[in-house]
Amino acid sequence: MTAPDPRPPLTGRSVLLPRSPERAAGLAALLRDAGADVTVAPVITRAPAHDQEALRGTVAHLHDGRFAWTVITSVNAVEALAGVAARPLAAAPTRWAAVGPATVRALRAVDVEPELVPADASADGLVTAFPHADEEGRPVLLPLGDRARPTLRDGLAARGWHPEVVTAYRTVRTALPADVVGRPYDLVVVTSGSVAREIAAQLGTAAPVVAIGRPSADTAHEVGLTVAGVASAPTDDGLAAAVTTALEQNS
Repeated sequence: MTAPDPRPPLTGRSVLLPRSPERAAGLAALLRDAGADVTVAPVITRAPAHDQEALRGTVAHLHDGRFAWTVITSVNAVEALAGVAARPLAAAPTRWAAVGPATVRALRAVDVEPELVPADASADGLVTAFPHADEEGRPVLLPLGDRARPTLRDGLAARGWHPEVVTAYRTVRTALPADVVGRPYDLVVVTSGSVAREIAAQLGTAAPVVAIGRPSADTAHEVGLTVAGVASAPTDDGLAAAVTTALEQNS
């Protein structure tokens, strides 16, 4: 009878987390506790939108009551709006919708309680959960990144709303250090389509990936990456479980 292996389940497995250290900290700790050799190195960073006046003007309209809804899809969007707002976001006469638990936490940190949070934490999930407009053409604010896909805009327009997109932030490429590129990895975690594209471009497609959600997985497929798993929830725990399952299945 073979004795059970006393080592943590991911001992000897190497995982790349291409995120900023502060965003990667929780997942990195979970994976290291499970025995993994974790490398943290971002491939993208967030930068302010070029047109800050346009963003500032949009937030002023938000406080003037122009928008029936404001849809927030990322922590970056919350930070961008709060950064240019002359008054607290919570004072704006709008209804708030949020995608994902991290976005909800960021809104609550500025005293905004989202009214709509879809169970499927994706743009498609939000469109499906979003109500049809009771009056054709009412404005909905979409503060998005400069690389955002048109999923939300087109989906909400199809439900009778008038989506107004403002660029809240930019996604900027960050080159991986040579020593990070030169290492082999058993798995790479991708947390957005932009990350998937940069991994394929900078690291190649040899290492399989675990994606934070279906949209990220779809982009990973598009750029030639092998998707070994998709997190059941866009959280550190969800990603850690998906990474563990993928590595155990390929041990």
